Amino acid sequence: MAPGNFTRVTEFILTGVSERPDLQIPLFFVFLLIYGLTVAGNLSIITLTSVDSQLQTPMYFFLRHLAVINLGNSTVIAPKMLINFLVKKKTTFYYECATQLGVFLVFIVAEVFMLAVMAYDRYVAICNPLLYMVVVSRRICLLLVSLTHLYSFSVAVVASSSVFSVSYCSSNVINHFFCDIAPLLALSCSDTYFPETVVFILAATDLIFSIVIVAASYFNIVLSILRIHSSEGRNKAFSTCASHMMAVTVFYGTMLFMYVQPQTNHSMDTDKMASVFYTVVIPMLNPMIYSLRNKDVKAALKRFLTNSCRYFKSM
Repeated sequence: MAPGNFTRVTEFILTGVSERPDLQIPLFFVFLLIYGLTVAGNLSIITLTSVDSQLQTPMYFFLRHLAVINLGNSTVIAPKMLINFLVKKKTTFYYECATQLGVFLVFIVAEVFMLAVMAYDRYVAICNPLLYMVVVSRRICLLLVSLTHLYSFSVAVVASSSVFSVSYCSSNVINHFFCDIAPLLALSCSDTYFPETVVFILAATDLIFSIVIVAASYFNIVLSILRIHSSEGRNKAFSTCASHMMAVTVFYGTMLFMYVQPQTNHSMDTDKMASVFYTVVIPMLNPMIYSLRNKDVKAALKRFLTNSCRYFKSM
């Protein structure tokens, strides 16, 4: 058909998490609670690792940046999702949709590599403890974080530009609760081979590269732990990376399920549920995973609350 027979899309309509009217209000309160816990948990991690003098190590420096990423990732998605639970027409403008996708990709790619950086940090701490503060110096920490954010921004620009380089005509109902790649490309009225290929290559490369770093780090960590003769020493070494291993397993498992598969194999409903998990649930869980099992964070929280109470009493 000639291009003149198509009407160019200027806005999209999101179907949301569920199209059932009776579930909109209950889902609103569920996700409002999840988002509230996400904001509170990640802001707590950011605050504690910024102000507490005993949490000024590379591990907590990286944890603070992971919390910033989790907070940003959830904030890109959750507020719009919550609004859509309360309105009948769940519309989003074309450029608003493109912006949401681009910013979401910045945070999600940054999280992929931040988890890899944190695995390398644990490897150095356990396998080369005497050289830890030299190998993972303040300068190296800043460099790793800067490269992570720069690379994630570059990937987001390339991927989102390729997704919105195709034409969207007539059909504008996105079977999702936010502007994600797969449901967007499903609406295109032009050939999607180029953006699908670009997204597949970027996603596969990023995940494989980061997973190799994580796997190599933890392989050496396990070998080092097994060489420790005392059970107390082994437990202490394992406890320093158990939380990160849990977070890595959950996050990478979901991402592999979502993106490293051909477009034709996608089930939109299944992908939607997986997306709920890594966009709003994981950012809520990470602060719990890293704090509930961490004595230093719990002690820092106690000191912070004690000092805050003393401050307000002295006013």
